[in-house]
Amino acid sequence: MIRSLRLQLTVWYLASFAGLLLLFCVLLYSILARSLERRLEESLTSQAATVATLMREELEEMHGDAAAAAADVISDLQPWSGIIAILDGTRMLATSDPAQQRRLEQAALQISRGTAVQSLPAWGHSGARGIARSLEFGNRTYTVLAVEPRDSIARDLDVLRETLLVAIPLILALAGLGGYLLTRRGLAPLGWMVEQTRKITGENLDTRLEIGRAADELTTLAASFNELLSRLDQSFAGMRRFVQDASHELRTPLAVIRGEADVALSHDRSAAEYREALAIIQEESRRLSRLVDDLLNLARADAGHVPLQVEDLYLNDLLAECCRSVQPLAAARHIELRCFPSEDVAFRGDEELLRRMVVNLLDNAIRYTPPGGKVSAVLEAQGPDVRIRVTDTGVGIAPEAASRVFERFFRADKARSRQQGGFGLGLSIVKWIAESHRGAVELVSQPGAGSTFTVRFPRGNGA
Repeated sequence: MIRSLRLQLTVWYLASFAGLLLLFCVLLYSILARSLERRLEESLTSQAATVATLMREELEEMHGDAAAAAADVISDLQPWSGIIAILDGTRMLATSDPAQQRRLEQAALQISRGTAVQSLPAWGHSGARGIARSLEFGNRTYTVLAVEPRDSIARDLDVLRETLLVAIPLILALAGLGGYLLTRRGLAPLGWMVEQTRKITGENLDTRLEIGRAADELTTLAASFNELLSRLDQSFAGMRRFVQDASHELRTPLAVIRGEADVALSHDRSAAEYREALAIIQEESRRLSRLVDDLLNLARADAGHVPLQVEDLYLNDLLAECCRSVQPLAAARHIELRCFPSEDVAFRGDEELLRRMVVNLLDNAIRYTPPGGKVSAVLEAQGPDVRIRVTDTGVGIAPEAASRVFERFFRADKARSRQQGGFGLGLSIVKWIAESHRGAVELVSQPGAGSTFTVRFPRGNGA
């Protein structure tokens, strides 16, 4: 089996070309043979008609003397490659080739009287074509027989066959060489692409393929590969940023834990001081554990290894419970929390994940709303969608940051987020939970005027 694409294309091209060439040669040979046969028939028909006309005129001049009239007609004929014979019934009156008299008489018996041109296969090496034309004068019927051998046609066809037998292999050889060179030239950009891709590593994913002015198909292939490189570059950049951010977030609580432990162990302390240090260590450990859990869940989600525990539930009840769970946090920050769960909205999904999604949205709204502000949660079931809308009167989000708030570890205000205990993963988790239920989350925000997060689910089966 041929593994080289260049050779495969050349072979297919050569096979197709050879088939078309052979078909052309067969058609050419057939058309030429028919044309020569038709020309021979026309010549025989014309010659027989001419002789018949002359014979009638001679019979009139000679008052019916058929032998003399036939002899005069034969003597007056112009030179011709065929043979003319004039018969009275089966008796030969005159012929342009007396040596063929017996054959002519036999041919006259073979050919039915009329105008049909018939083949005489027993005549010579290649046979002959003949035509008989009847002539009535007085009470007698005469036959004009025109016969011409097919030797000239056979010679012409032999020349054509010999020419084709020499020309076809030569043409195929030239076509094969030309097809190989064209294929090699056409696929040359693939070689350039291979050489360039071999030089691309994880350190230079910003490199793009350049193939010059290649065919449209190869240009499209190169553009698709460049788009793939762009996506890989973005993915690698995201992974590097993720690792850096995760390392940074992990380092802070670990540093606090280690610092408290070092201070507590540096010298003897009172029980109250030990309890205070342990309380700090416990709080940082909880933050660290929560961060690790979030990272693990997101990693499993990316790998598609988080099966949903789907069950029937009511979104209005879920929203009301989430509002009650974050009410103490809102009260502690002097923020008015209002919940509008609406009527019963049946849904099918993972209750624990949906609860976490709503709590994350409410927690995010409360943390970014100054004291005295308001946070509202509304459930709407209109048309084909179900919407959960969380609105706050907080600081809002700048337009340049709005498109990135769902990225992992992204913070519009990093200092404040870290002080408030956030990791920058809450909205990423919200987006993942919404999409795992065939939904989407949208943000509308204006700096200084608050933000509105809307989660939209298809009504009915949410998973």
